[in-house]
Amino acid sequence: MSASVTVWWAFLCVVAGLNILAWSFSAVVVLNRRARTVGSIDVARRQQLLLSAAYVLGCAYRSAMPVFDIPRIVLVDSWLSSVVVGRSIATVAELCFAGQWALMLRQSARATGSPTARIASRVLVPLIAIAEACSWFAVLTTVNLAHVAENSIWGLCAALVVVSIWASTGRSPTSRRPLLIAWCLAGAAYVAFIFCFDVPGYWSRWMADEASGRHFLTIAQGLRDASERRVVSFSWDDWKSEVAWMSLYFSVGVWMSISLIHAAVPGAPVADADRSDHAAEEASGVSSAMTHRS
Repeated sequence: MSASVTVWWAFLCVVAGLNILAWSFSAVVVLNRRARTVGSIDVARRQQLLLSAAYVLGCAYRSAMPVFDIPRIVLVDSWLSSVVVGRSIATVAELCFAGQWALMLRQSARATGSPTARIASRVLVPLIAIAEACSWFAVLTTVNLAHVAENSIWGLCAALVVVSIWASTGRSPTSRRPLLIAWCLAGAAYVAFIFCFDVPGYWSRWMADEASGRHFLTIAQGLRDASERRVVSFSWDDWKSEVAWMSLYFSVGVWMSISLIHAAVPGAPVADADRSDHAAEEASGVSSAMTHRS
């Protein structure tokens, strides 16, 4: 048993526990704000809270039951660690995470009038659904080329989110801009990691498999294999390629999810807000005139 793997696993579990506590604190804050916030913001925060719950709990589960999908390597010899169970939980969690960003961008588009954010909010979840399909194909058939496609889509989606957020930053309230800039920086770092390390890594695995004449599974064969076969290993050599992305994904990724809970913005379109302000000014003018006549 490798001490390095044990320490890394303990780190994942501790972070998962802290993340659940952070989400629970966020839930208390959101519920306490209900009576003091605009209706659209309250609804958006509750939607974000529910979507984040799925992501936080999904990542916590995967932290406790780590799985290296294609070689079927696990740390816990249980059906709860099977690739099929882990991939199913990941699919739901990641779609909810994409839903969080789509919801935030839709609100941002309504509040700032950004067409980029509006388009991104509509295509984000469908694109991630395609990425999930690629992931399932890779996991079942053991074809790493599908992981190349999956992670490329994730990288492109992240880039789209960054561009959308940046495009609306100038029209957002000053108090909100530091958070938007932080998201942009984190998103840019994620895109760089995906295309500089993640995608090339999967491409190298695919090329090595092709060179060695590896036999790939059919989807039916893969479903049975992913459901039943588990290779328990605490060897650092088996896990070292997964440590970086899992550590960042189950920590920083979750923190981003939780931050979205507190970032709800009013959903009224800019045009509507302008009309409301204009109507308020007119009403004020009429009231002043009536008072003057009196």
